[in-house]
Amino acid sequence: MSKTRANLNCSVVGCLKRHTCLFLLPKAEDVKTRWMDFIFDGKVPTTTAKMLFVCANHFTSDCLSNEGQYNAGFAEKLLIQHGSIPTVRDPHSNSGAASTPDVTVKFHATRDVACQTDQLQTHSVGTQLSLKTLQPHVRSKGVQAVVSCREFGVGASIADPLCFSSTPVKRPSKRARLDLMEEEEEEEEEEEEEEEDDEDDDDYDPLEGSLSTSQGLDATYDPADSVAAFTEPTLMSDETSTPTHKTKKYIVYETSLMELFEVCPVCTRVCDVRTQRLGTFLSVEQRCPHCDFLRRWNSQPIVGSTPAGNLHLSAAVYLSGASFFKMEKVFKAMQLQLFRYNTFRRHARTFIEPAVIHHWKALQDVTLQRLSEETIVLGGDMRADPPGHSAKFGSYTMMDLNTNKVLDIQLVQSNEVGGSSNMEKEGLKRSLALLNARGVTLHCIVTDRHPQIQKFLRESSIPRFYDVWHMEKGISKKLDQITKMKGCEKLQKWMRGIKKHKYWTAASSTTGPERVAKWTSTMNHVPNIQTHENPLYPQCQPPLRQTTDMENPALYRLEKALTNKRTLKDVEKLSPHHQTSSVEAFHSVIIRFAPKGVAFPYLGMLCRLYLAAMYYNENAGRPQAQITEGEPLFKVNFPKAVKGGCRAKRVKVEPTYRYVDDMLDLVLEKVFVDPSPYTEAVLAAPIPEDLSAQSERPDREEVIASYVSRFNQGEV
Repeated sequence: MSKTRANLNCSVVGCLKRHTCLFLLPKAEDVKTRWMDFIFDGKVPTTTAKMLFVCANHFTSDCLSNEGQYNAGFAEKLLIQHGSIPTVRDPHSNSGAASTPDVTVKFHATRDVACQTDQLQTHSVGTQLSLKTLQPHVRSKGVQAVVSCREFGVGASIADPLCFSSTPVKRPSKRARLDLMEEEEEEEEEEEEEEEDDEDDDDYDPLEGSLSTSQGLDATYDPADSVAAFTEPTLMSDETSTPTHKTKKYIVYETSLMELFEVCPVCTRVCDVRTQRLGTFLSVEQRCPHCDFLRRWNSQPIVGSTPAGNLHLSAAVYLSGASFFKMEKVFKAMQLQLFRYNTFRRHARTFIEPAVIHHWKALQDVTLQRLSEETIVLGGDMRADPPGHSAKFGSYTMMDLNTNKVLDIQLVQSNEVGGSSNMEKEGLKRSLALLNARGVTLHCIVTDRHPQIQKFLRESSIPRFYDVWHMEKGISKKLDQITKMKGCEKLQKWMRGIKKHKYWTAASSTTGPERVAKWTSTMNHVPNIQTHENPLYPQCQPPLRQTTDMENPALYRLEKALTNKRTLKDVEKLSPHHQTSSVEAFHSVIIRFAPKGVAFPYLGMLCRLYLAAMYYNENAGRPQAQITEGEPLFKVNFPKAVKGGCRAKRVKVEPTYRYVDDMLDLVLEKVFVDPSPYTEAVLAAPIPEDLSAQSERPDREEVIASYVSRFNQGEV
């Protein structure tokens, strides 16, 4: 063995094993003499090596000042007390054989990540069994994670100030196992560099004890005790690059969580634990009264002064169209901790609603820029909220019927236009003004038969058509009333045929007069007359198969309902191809985001309309699901409208929610960092004053004093 290799091995006679904990021979003469007697077993030679080392195995526990911290992995160097003398000698040692004194067992619990690549041939069979194997198999993943994280956390207080965090860091990758000869050559080169560093260190104090730690694999290393044994490797490798709101989250019970902080990881005694809660956020402070160990652990990251989980939950509830109060009931049923509604509203007002408006405007600009080069067919309709003649809001939807994509939504409050009856016209005017300003060319627009809408479009010279379903619904209501009259009961079996004839008339005609000719032929179908006087539709194709003998009063009432002046005028404007059924489908989606039974402020209602439009535009073109390749999937439906009959309904693929992910990225990565560019646009929006602002607010005490129950009105 070379001189360099011997200098880094224990110099005690009979202890030739290479160790990781070595103490240099002290300079004090009295202590040095006693060390020399122990090293050479009383037979000190006349000449010795320049530097002699003694490993920690030859010292008793009272000679080491920080043995407990070193065993737990919280100290990188062993500190020897002043004037300590080595006294432990292995009675079974022999020259040329590696010895493993009993004191070595005290160091087996060290879990140093940097010592995982030592040569494997030096392992002692007696030290392969970890002491924890014989103890109850209870491991704290959270405690083990923070042990390996020295550069994160809030604070700690032991022999050296360490930092702890609940977020694990990436473990250094293990070095590949080399050939034994190549590995030995590399170790000798490393030892030469370490010896040169030791010789150049003039400030070294031998009595305080210096620890020389190699980068090899500890003889007592157990892979089952490492952090990687409890964590998926993919999560560990992606931990630093994954955003906070995209990491996985779990429901943790309080009893299970507190088990991680009951025992001190240094002295294994019971600790004092204090907790602080802020909504879904939990902070735990663990303090050991025996060894002054201190650790603070947070259940979620803190962004600025806001717990990330609280903001993430508020954004997820708002953006998915859920209700905070329903979510609150679920949380209370499960005893899950939640913040208050005021916190939810503050998050929505400050971060979420500005992000929703900004994102919708950005998507709308891209869509209108693309449509400015085309000629489009529009479909429009209004939705009143709440329904009835005293509605507060009217949301007018403008949709591209070629692609079934929502282009614009205008929210009108009733006090802006002098009443709820004028909201639909105002919403249409605002939408057309926006499209005209963006250079969008209209081919025509399909609407219902609202009188104000008809007049406005006629005066604006905009080509217009009427939706067939809206007109068919109005005629069907009239026919239902006729069939209930005396002598008109036989008209009931013609109801279905008349509805289908209405759709056929609109789809098979190219001009307005042709639609009128086909529609008026209905009066000849009932008495089985298949030839007609109108030259635009002289003959029924194919011939009818059903005839009915009806009395004159029934035919008179039927003719009056189907061929009156207004009906024929509206039939001429029936849309031949495009209908507003897609607009009605979008209105049913709005109910998920803004139920009519819930009152929202103006800005909250507007944001929920935009979210519904984002969801609908993303899933409007979903294909039909398939059982196997090429076989479409259907389901049997029993709608109320067919009165006991059934229909086949296509089943589409599951909807996606990519807009939620995009919105979460915007809220948590941009708006939260600097909300001023987004809130300025919201503050500049023309938000009308609330309806209650129009009336004088009375004194609250007077209103309370005037309250009486309806059953206690007093004597009249």
